[in-house]
Amino acid sequence: EKKEEEKEEVEKKVETEDESKGEPKGEGGKTSSDYYWHSYAHFGIHEEMLKDEIRTRSYRNAILGNKHLIKDKVVLDVGCGTAILSMFAAQAGAKKVYAIDCSDIIKKAREIVKVNGFADVVELIQGKVEEIDLPVDKVDVIVSEWMGYFLVYENMLESVLFARDKWLADDGILLPDKAYLKICAIEDGNYKDQKINWWENVWGFNMSCIKETAIQEPLVDVVDGNAVVTDVCNIYEIDCATIKKEDLAFTAKFKINCKRNDYVHAFVAFFDIVFEKCHKPVWFSTGPFAEYTHWKQTVFYLEDVLMVTDGDVITGEIDVKPNQKNPRDMDIALGYKFEGKYKEHDAKQNYFLR
Repeated sequence: EKKEEEKEEVEKKVETEDESKGEPKGEGGKTSSDYYWHSYAHFGIHEEMLKDEIRTRSYRNAILGNKHLIKDKVVLDVGCGTAILSMFAAQAGAKKVYAIDCSDIIKKAREIVKVNGFADVVELIQGKVEEIDLPVDKVDVIVSEWMGYFLVYENMLESVLFARDKWLADDGILLPDKAYLKICAIEDGNYKDQKINWWENVWGFNMSCIKETAIQEPLVDVVDGNAVVTDVCNIYEIDCATIKKEDLAFTAKFKINCKRNDYVHAFVAFFDIVFEKCHKPVWFSTGPFAEYTHWKQTVFYLEDVLMVTDGDVITGEIDVKPNQKNPRDMDIALGYKFEGKYKEHDAKQNYFLR
């Protein structure tokens, strides 16, 4: 269910060290970043994102519905992909749009921009944001679709912050500018059996050693809103105008209240995105009660099963930090406490979002 399914080589084992960049190298001498950019050269990922109507329509509404923010302005599109956001900005009257992407999809983006008549406005630059030079000292607007699964997976926001600090004018804006990561708990016994417990008996063989690994990898999938057992708690807020690189690793406490008698098999994380600078704020949610997006939701299965009753409280703490070998991956520690009517739980599990 993950983007990695279309990233053929991202999961290659790291074996050596690239002394020039300090990045780990895998087969063929490629770094983790090389695999990342290579994966985004495949059109399938872009097809999935462009067909995500909630995502694409929200960006279009924020840009074309607020032309006063874009008209006669210099716009920077970080991670432009097929240049869809750059062309929205051109339609909105931008004076100039600089579109940056490191992957080879930018070669197709140049063709797309030209055939749609925006070649005079949109200038495409291939390279890493941290390494390229712009023909201007400052830009008025930065637009980017930087969000990954679990909001921060792939760590693209770091590149947006670099661009902000280097090029954004003092009175400039970012689109979007706010993000909220949230958590709740679900009943999901049947699917947990299919994805996790199934390894206990595979065609008559015990493969439980894989189960131990499988439960550490969060599942990115669609969660039915009817499966949600608790209310929702905000655990992390991003203000793109002020957040710093060091804030991308975070620890947050949470408290969620059970809404019915049921069982809890997993925590679920999702996020909301807001374009607050718009005349009328534009926002969308990737949660289980919202319409489908390609981000789906991120499911953290528990080793225990919690038997909860209406009014029970689950408290916890989540620690999120980029992986040391590949900063685009995330290491997540999730601890929780629950004093139920029938049993108490106090546990901590480690997860690895790869």
